Amino acid sequence: MQNYIKKIKNDLERKRNSEYAKKMEQYMRDQFKFLGIKADERRKVTKKYKKKKNRPEYKELEDIIKKLWQLSEREYQYFAIELLEKYKKEFTEEIFSLFEYIIINKSWWDTVDRISKNLVGEYFKKFPEKKKEYIEKWINSNNIWLQRSTLLFQLAYKENTDKELLFKLIKKLKNKDEFFIQKAIGWALREYSKSNKEVVKKFINNNDLSSLATREGSKYI
Repeated sequence: MQNYIKKIKNDLERKRNSEYAKKMEQYMRDQFKFLGIKADERRKVTKKYKKKKNRPEYKELEDIIKKLWQLSEREYQYFAIELLEKYKKEFTEEIFSLFEYIIINKSWWDTVDRISKNLVGEYFKKFPEKKKEYIEKWINSNNIWLQRSTLLFQLAYKENTDKELLFKLIKKLKNKDEFFIQKAIGWALREYSKSNKEVVKKFINNNDLSSLATREGSKYI
């Protein structure tokens, strides 16, 4: 495990760009340090570490992801998410606690949104019986990033979106004075409107949503 992470660090360190790192840090409001590697280049460098023959066994995954999450530069968290996505078919029920860990640690929209859509969303497709329990826990957690995830995990569901659940969650959070929650409400409605425009239009008209959520949610209506 340590050798795997060491090799990744060595390869990414060689691509460090201090000038671009400063720009990335400013864009992220100085929340995190960066190596300064653009996404395409980072994926090119790390591609070999995500191939099945090179990546770690599933039983080692949680430790590796947490080690990557503890590293200072944000690129390591991006790689961790991309690595996790390679194991979708192997997900077990227990991995949900790891998703929760990477949502509530080093939280910001750049990681939380991808985790919600590509990991949590896929998990609930595989284990739908777990959805009610975990969503209820997150929506009542008072952690804005867990709450945001409940709104966004269905982004790729399209016509299979559980609209009753989505609307229930929105009603519960619609009065929360938090930009990232209101933005997520609008984003979720906007995406679902691509599949069910009239239902979303009716929901927006019949509920007293914030101006931000209404504006975002109405974009395609």
